[in-house]
Order: sequence, then C-alpha cells, then structure tokens
Amino acid sequence: MLFRQFFSSTANVFGFVLTLSALATVHGQSATNPTALKDPESIDQVWQKASGKFDASRAALLKEVDIADHQGPFRPDWESLKKYEVPEWYRDAKFGIFIHWGVYSVPAFGSEWYPRMMYEAGSAEYKHHLATYGPQDRFGYKDFIPMFKAEHFDPAAWAELFKKAGAKYVVPVAEHHDGFAMYDSGVSDWTAAKMGPHRDIIGDLEKAVRAQGLHFGLSSHRVEHNFFLGVGRTINSDVNDPQYAALYGPAHTWLMAPSGTPLNNDFTYVSSAWADDWLARGAELVQKYHPDIVYFDWWIGQAAIRANLARFAAFYYNSSLKYGDHVGVINYKDYAMQEHSAVLDLERGQLGDIRPLHWQTDTSVSNKSWGYIQNDTFKSPEFVVHQLVDIVSKNGNLLLNVGPRSDGTIPDEVQRVLLDVGDWLNVNGEAIYGTRPWRTYGEGPTKVAAGSFHDVDTTSYTPEDFRFTTKGDVLYAIGLGWPTNGEAVIRSLAPTVDAERVQSVALIGNDAKLPFDQRSDGLHVQLSAKTPIKYAYVLRITFHGPSQ
Repeated sequence: MLFRQFFSSTANVFGFVLTLSALATVHGQSATNPTALKDPESIDQVWQKASGKFDASRAALLKEVDIADHQGPFRPDWESLKKYEVPEWYRDAKFGIFIHWGVYSVPAFGSEWYPRMMYEAGSAEYKHHLATYGPQDRFGYKDFIPMFKAEHFDPAAWAELFKKAGAKYVVPVAEHHDGFAMYDSGVSDWTAAKMGPHRDIIGDLEKAVRAQGLHFGLSSHRVEHNFFLGVGRTINSDVNDPQYAALYGPAHTWLMAPSGTPLNNDFTYVSSAWADDWLARGAELVQKYHPDIVYFDWWIGQAAIRANLARFAAFYYNSSLKYGDHVGVINYKDYAMQEHSAVLDLERGQLGDIRPLHWQTDTSVSNKSWGYIQNDTFKSPEFVVHQLVDIVSKNGNLLLNVGPRSDGTIPDEVQRVLLDVGDWLNVNGEAIYGTRPWRTYGEGPTKVAAGSFHDVDTTSYTPEDFRFTTKGDVLYAIGLGWPTNGEAVIRSLAPTVDAERVQSVALIGNDAKLPFDQRSDGLHVQLSAKTPIKYAYVLRITFHGPSQ
C-alpha cells in the first residue's frame, strides 16, 4: 500500500529514490542487495520512474514519428517497406568503417561486453573487476564514466585516416548495450555530452566525416540494453540501486532458449514503455544527425520490438528523403526485417555465393573484441583485402570496425592495417568501387566458411583462386595468390560457342597489355615470375563484344 500511494502521489524521481532507500534501511537492507527475484513489471516501473523526467520529450518524438510515417512513400507496414530499394551510392561504396568506442574502453579488458560480464559471477571479467577495482556494489560500471575523458579525440584526424583507408562511409556506435549515449541526447542524462568527455562525440565526428566527403551513419544497440545489465541483479551491485536505474535500464533477465536463433526463441520481458523509448531515441538520432545509414544489432527482431521497428523504418526512410537526395540504409541481422525492406548484415561472416539482394559483412580489425582491450590481436592487411574482394564479388559491402582507446587514440597496429588497405585500394579500387557481380563470383579451390562468426575460418587462398567483378563492359579478375611460374590460368574464361573472345588483358597498376592465350582449359595470361603487387592483383579484361 505504501508503494502504491507513493507511485500515485509523486513523479519526483529523487524523492522516489530517497523513499526506497529509507524503506531499505528500515528493513535492514541495502539498496545494492540482489533484486533478481522481483517481478519484471515492478522492476520496469523503477526504470520508468527514473527516466520519467523525459516523458514529454519522448512523447513529442513519438508524435513526430507518427506524422512522418504518413508523409512519404513508406508506411509503417512490411508490405509497404518491402518496396525499398538500396541507394546506388551504397551499392557503389563497398567499404566502410565501423567504430566501437565508449565507456567500456576504460577497463579495456575482455571485450565490449565488460559492462555485463563484470557482474557475471565467476567470469574472467568479474574476477578481474574484483581484483582491480573492488566489489561491484562499491565500484560499478557507472564509476568508469569520469575516467572516460577522450582527451586526445581528434575527429578531423580520424576522418582523414578513414578516407586514406579507402572507406566511403563511417558508422560509429551512438549507443552500445551499456546504455551510455555517445551523443547529445535530449532524453537522457547519461550521455557523453553531459558526463565523461563532456562533448557531443557523434556530432563532432559527423561534421568531420562529411567534411572529408564521406557518408555518415550511426549504429544503435540501445534495444539490447533492456536485458544487458540483468546479471547485476543476481549479486550485490549498484545495478540494484534505484538511483542508477536511468543508466542501467530495466536490467531484466535475458530469457533465451538454448537452441535456435535469438529472434525465434527470445522471451525476455519488454514493456511497451521500453519499446517506445527505443523508438524515440532512434528518431532523435535521425533528426539530429541525418544519418545515411542506421545499423541495428540483432535484438530489433525481438517480438515486442517488431511493430515499432516498422514505425522506425517508415519514419527514417521518409525523413531521409527530406534531408537528402537518396533514401537511407538500414542494416539488420538474421531475420529481424523483411528481406527486401533493408540490407542484411552478417556479423564476422560471409556468404558462399552471390546474393541477388545487396548485403554487408561487419567484422573488426581486432580479433578478440569490438571495443579496445589490452593485448588484442589484429587481422593482417592481406586478410582484409581478400575478405573485401570476396564480399564485393558476391554483391556485398565490408564494414570494418576499429576500437579506439578511452583517450581517443586509435592503436598504431590498427592504423597500419587501414593505411595498407587504403594503399591497395588506391591502386586497385577501380575493380572494387562501383562494380557489380559477374555471372559467377569466382573460381578456385578455396571456399569461404559461410555464415556469421566464421570469417577467420577460411583457409589461405592459392594462385588458382580468383574473384570477379564487372563495370560496364570490363571484367576484373582479381587474383588472390601470385602464380610462381608466372602464368595465371582463369578457367571461367575458356572459349565457348556463344562467348565473346578476349580482346585485351592488362595488370592494374601497370596498365601494360599482357600476353594471353584463350585455350580450351581457360584464359592463360603471362605474368612476371615475381609479384609487383601486395595482397591481390587485378587483371582488367576487355572483349571484342559486350562482356560475357
């Protein structure tokens, strides 16, 4: 009865916190005691009260969503959204940079999931946290925020690096699972503009990226925050303390069946208030930064979110046409969206063949974590180039992630990889940018390990491995290994009755015409015995008539 009277008589969040603390003291309980056994509705109410000061702002954003949903070519239903067409600039771009940077870069341990795992009893992160910072009820994730200063963050230098790397678009994470916004939000106090760096990280980067002539996107992982800190409720921790509920979120128990996809088997409690908050925050990002791309993680496919996902898609697509001359791009995973309504993204994975619908791979230069951690390992420039080539040959883009340190510096190892990839693209980019798939993606004995989370499982390529792209009447054959005998043999260009004969073959970067012979077993091209090009070489092939 006391709780019911309190909830109905006041909207003062601070008073609510004091009342809870007083009640806990009366009953000999600390505000940090475990709360996992409480029912999810009451847990959610604590978060709703803590974030109640922004109710009016959220309502205004949701109203604007509903207006935009009926002022453009797209409506908030999947029959309408499946008419979406991917803009040409994105199909031409092929290569982008992803950025995972946030408070989790301060502990720099484990992975960007440190905010969750530091509360997971028995985990390596939990043990590390106890040994390094002390108990989670005395030093919680919130206490890393003042340590996140970004004192060396130079958005202009970042943008210049990304352009030199050959990227055509940049997608920073605006908010990760941890619930800390890297932008100047009007519906949260827990933001980089109000705490930590005290600057609008996303806004500053957006200006610098566009000044370099690159497209700018945003990634929102906000929806997963519904459950991300839930493990903190099982131990003595600050996640249980109502005064931090606006940061830690509802922190519900993650109920996912042990088999099958998360989209089909997730039964986590999601309130309508949370779904609306997610939609409002997404709308705010669109209105403030006009992103060319919005990347979502897998949980937008959770059943309780899907209706608002359609509302967001219609709002974003209609709004993007007002802000520029092309519709926006939404990246989704698994089966979260109807496949024609947005662009499929595979996390750390590739496809085994050409996909008629455009798609994307996102992976990271670093192997262990998306965010910065100490003692990580990194992919080689050759690996990145080979992956990019394979993806482009199959009608996809590569979104390559970097994880800056908490001070805003990008590790030297990462910069070297990016610059080396950029050097390769500077010479061979005509076979990548603006191209389209050929009749087959490639040939040779090496096949990628298809599917998500398999990108490092592909074996090394051989001189018999080629990938193909086209542009107009030109065919590009990209060799993934230099033949030691100085002769490249492309089996897919063996002469057939109805095929056009090869007219010329040139090595990009040299442009001198190469001797060749089109035989029954394929096109034989004479090269030098030693490769003049790193990572992969490109043959520009023309025909007597239209390309095959």
